[in-house]
Amino acid sequence: MSRLGTGDLRRIFKNLDKNGDAQVSLKELKRLLEKIGVHQNVDELKLSIGIPSLDFDELLYFYESISSERTMGSGSLELPEGNEGDGDQETDLAEAFKVFDLNDDGFISCEELQNVLSRLGLWDERSGIDCNNMICAYDTNSGGRLDFEEFKRMMLITIP
Repeated sequence: MSRLGTGDLRRIFKNLDKNGDAQVSLKELKRLLEKIGVHQNVDELKLSIGIPSLDFDELLYFYESISSERTMGSGSLELPEGNEGDGDQETDLAEAFKVFDLNDDGFISCEELQNVLSRLGLWDERSGIDCNNMICAYDTNSGGRLDFEEFKRMMLITIP
């Protein structure tokens, strides 16, 4: 999956900044992370971020820092070595899959993808994103939705 662009992050920032103060509090950031299946309390976030709130540039820096932790110099997703790491990666991917599989049927449909992207502020009618095309790009069995193996392949592609 490709990295988010600045425009995507700006939309997410605006959606997170509920009180319009041009700052995203750790509580607001915590809500976003919970929507995508990452559960940390505010104290843990404060410890890892070091400040009580983020302006847009700080959110951008935070995103870049967590994105770079997941990538190697070659630009591909870092694959852990050894069986123990593979289990952690598999668990992380399974948790991410659950975030998208809203009806828990073992598949990600276009509607589910659209719903999650909407909650993250990355999709609306004007965004030009075609969820059907996104699904079809990785739907190797032409079922019209992604199963876990197809989702896993999508998440492990090389990032440009």
